[in-house]
Amino acid sequence: MGTLILAVTALFLYSVGTALQALHFRGRITSNLAITTLIGVLALISHGLLIAQSVHHDGGFDFGFFKSSVLISWLIVLLLLGLNLRKPVQNLFLVVYPLATLTIILALVTHTPSRLVSDDSYGMLSHIALSVTAYSLFTLAAIQATLLYFQNRQLKHNYNSLLVRNLPPLQTMESLLFEMVWAGVVMLILAIATGALFVQDLFAQDLAHKTVFSMLSLLVFVALLIGRYTKGWRGLTASRWTLAGCVLLMLAFYGSKFVLELLYQKGA
Repeated sequence: MGTLILAVTALFLYSVGTALQALHFRGRITSNLAITTLIGVLALISHGLLIAQSVHHDGGFDFGFFKSSVLISWLIVLLLLGLNLRKPVQNLFLVVYPLATLTIILALVTHTPSRLVSDDSYGMLSHIALSVTAYSLFTLAAIQATLLYFQNRQLKHNYNSLLVRNLPPLQTMESLLFEMVWAGVVMLILAIATGALFVQDLFAQDLAHKTVFSMLSLLVFVALLIGRYTKGWRGLTASRWTLAGCVLLMLAFYGSKFVLELLYQKGA
């Protein structure tokens, strides 16, 4: 199946999923888990086939800026669909589906230098897989933290907005956030460990800045978890620390790739 057909199919399904979720959010329709999951899975299949055609070629995987974004958005959708089967996270689809749509469009209309990793570079591929999983989990955590932040502020001002009425109770929102952070920290530690094992020269491979920002973000998340269990951090404090860690992590990944690939046009 052609790349354009797969892209259009995925974009259409994500648009339908977004529209249905928006109608549910506004109270126009009742959400149906089976329909939500079916649309998401079909979109995920089209999205995945698109990745298979555009990322894997020439005996390796192209992890360029926009192609990596398409891969990360696919994994975010996959994780969210899985979470939605047992947790009240369906409001996150209103952000995740448009995000996936945007990454697909940008991957289609832009061109950046290839960042190829050979098929037989198992160590690097494992490091990248763990890194992408960590980025995906923390992206979900950032969205959750943003919702929690606004929910806290509006509840403190006794503002019964549409957002407050649609979100789960505050305690549930906080519990979901820390589950995402815990999972992300585990993946990030594994990603940093595999990077230390399989990346031979940080400076030659332009990875020094990425490593520094990744370590800083890990320290922020670990401090957040310690603060949670020693000082009872929650609500606005938890949201701010989560968003700070996520910003550092995004600088580690997208910041370094933006400078290298879009500004300096460096490929591999």
